[in-house]
Amino acid sequence: MYHSVQLNADVWVDLERSPKLPLERVLLRGSTRMRAQIRPHVIDTGAEHVEVADLFFEDGTTARCVPFAWFSFAE
Repeated sequence: MYHSVQLNADVWVDLERSPKLPLERVLLRGSTRMRAQIRPHVIDTGAEHVEVADLFFEDGTTARCVPFAWFSFAE
């Protein structure tokens, strides 16, 4: 299921276009709305646990481990 998400600020993400291609570093502008499937999980940074999500966009690209603090649901 795709959700509309909106970025809270300008953020740099490593975008995965294909598992065979290297990651591409891109700037996603704040207030940008995108549709994505969301796979939430928690990572342990050593000092704390951070809630993140892998965002699977409609164009087939993926942004991994995006903190929930960086985006909100626009629906």
